[in-house]
Amino acid sequence: MGTHLPLEPGSARTAAAVIPQQAIGVTVQFGVNFFPVVDPAKKSASDYFDEALRLVSLAEELGFEHAQCVEHYFSPYGGYLPDPVTFLTAAAARTSRIRIGTGAVIPAFTHPLKLAGKLAMLDNLSHGRLDVGFGRAFLPQEFEAFGIDIDESRARFAEGVEVCRRLWSEQDVVWEGSFQRFGPVTMLPEPVQKPHPPIFIASAMSPDSCAAAGRAGYHLQVVPSVTSREQLQSMLAGYREAWREAGHPGSPRIQIKYTCYVAEDRAKALDLAETFEVNYVEHMAGAVASWGRTRSDAYRGYEQFVEKVKKYDFRQSHADNKVLAGTPDEVREQIAVLVDWFGADPTLSLQFNPGHMPYEDSERAMRLFAEHVMPAFTGPEQAA
Repeated sequence: MGTHLPLEPGSARTAAAVIPQQAIGVTVQFGVNFFPVVDPAKKSASDYFDEALRLVSLAEELGFEHAQCVEHYFSPYGGYLPDPVTFLTAAAARTSRIRIGTGAVIPAFTHPLKLAGKLAMLDNLSHGRLDVGFGRAFLPQEFEAFGIDIDESRARFAEGVEVCRRLWSEQDVVWEGSFQRFGPVTMLPEPVQKPHPPIFIASAMSPDSCAAAGRAGYHLQVVPSVTSREQLQSMLAGYREAWREAGHPGSPRIQIKYTCYVAEDRAKALDLAETFEVNYVEHMAGAVASWGRTRSDAYRGYEQFVEKVKKYDFRQSHADNKVLAGTPDEVREQIAVLVDWFGADPTLSLQFNPGHMPYEDSERAMRLFAEHVMPAFTGPEQAA
């Protein structure tokens, strides 16, 4: 799934809220993500990749924790990134410290032997900086093009994740599953990170999926704009509880994804935000139109996307903190509210170059964010 789905109303608490005391002096990590909702007539793929890779290098320079990208096909709604591994390989070659991640890859569309091998190779090329996010996909036309029954998506997803995990951490793997049978197979190259790269599960709306990820010891990627604030809080609470009850060592990693528009001038920031959020919604409307004729027990309620997209209201989305936009002070206040809602432990994964936004605006926003927003969330021990 993409960076955000600006559909559901959340709390009406606005960006102008006073910073909660519990959000002051906490440590929050920030990353960058790339989801190209781009009309090829407005920006070519080569230009988009050149600009995105420049932003990856800048993100490392400015101290962002990760850079990640999503997998989609065939349309301006993410179609520039059919293979995240290719983009992330180029990103890894340009950097040395920032973590790189899939947010997410789709096991249903790639044989797990191929997918596990590509990702293990990328972990080596990046010297152990890879985070692997897995997702189910949700667009009927993608499943149709690959000749895969959309009703099998959950089972294919679960099998694909488990096959990759075993291939990365075991030798002479024999697999007798519902969709794949092979073995014994020993994967080469082995991943650098042991027993395997960190695994993230992307979840849009399902508390059950979040809890299952916690029980399995997997990390989590969520998209807040597709849920209400209360629903997301419940999803995160269930995930954290499942992680603790399963007795997994350490702390889970949670990534929450937002678009982010920052400018010295508030009017410019909001104009950019409205322009490119509406661009996102318009292209999303085309991508989800197939839900008007598709029904699946694996995606209950998704047929409502078509009508929900038509009702999108940018001002309400901004007021509900589903998109970050404004001056550095205003965006800092929005993030403080998010910390109050969701805790300081999630990493906020931010998209600074949505749609065909001019590169100069994206770079300026990242620099303003790093200079004026990030320092407020470095924690007391680092700020001293």
